[in-house]
Amino acid sequence: MTAAVDPRRARRRSEQLALLTALLPLVWMASAVLEIFGQSLGPNPSRELLHSSGKTALNALLITLTLRPLQQLTGRIEFLWLRRMAGLTSFSYATLHLLVYAVLELGLDWSDLGNEIAQRPFIIVGLIALIGMIPMAATSTDRAMRRLGRRWRQWHYAIYPVAILAVWHYYWQVKLDVTEPLIYAGILALLFGYRLYR
Repeated sequence: MTAAVDPRRARRRSEQLALLTALLPLVWMASAVLEIFGQSLGPNPSRELLHSSGKTALNALLITLTLRPLQQLTGRIEFLWLRRMAGLTSFSYATLHLLVYAVLELGLDWSDLGNEIAQRPFIIVGLIALIGMIPMAATSTDRAMRRLGRRWRQWHYAIYPVAILAVWHYYWQVKLDVTEPLIYAGILALLFGYRLYR
């Protein structure tokens, strides 16, 4: 006879594993930062760090959108447990993406920001996406869910326009081969299509 599994303990373990997985890209980025200051990562290490943080944020965002369909298709509640962790991971790496841009690319010299936006308007699209993530991150606690009630779901519908803006940001900043951004757009279209079908 097998012992009953404590759902709270199982959820905690799932979230701990998700957190460790979410930290793996950060470990690589930390080593990249050390190499930046050691001047040993090649000609443009800050750009590599910028792309890595942005792509990790986008991957985590699409994973967040994928977990609900996976739960519906498999009936496994564990997928729902991981949505909050995936969403917060996406927000954290998106914030890091902005910080890398502000510190390593701009050198905190805001006087040049206007020229940057004029030459790279995808920056505004990415910034709007990040701002859209702030209310979702701020209301991701159990307490916020209880206080907001049904309105909590309405707040978190913002993930859909945020995801569109994030993919658009990625597509717009790629200058030559747009294959990868189009793959992301295709995945997003499939996820939206599934939701419309449901």
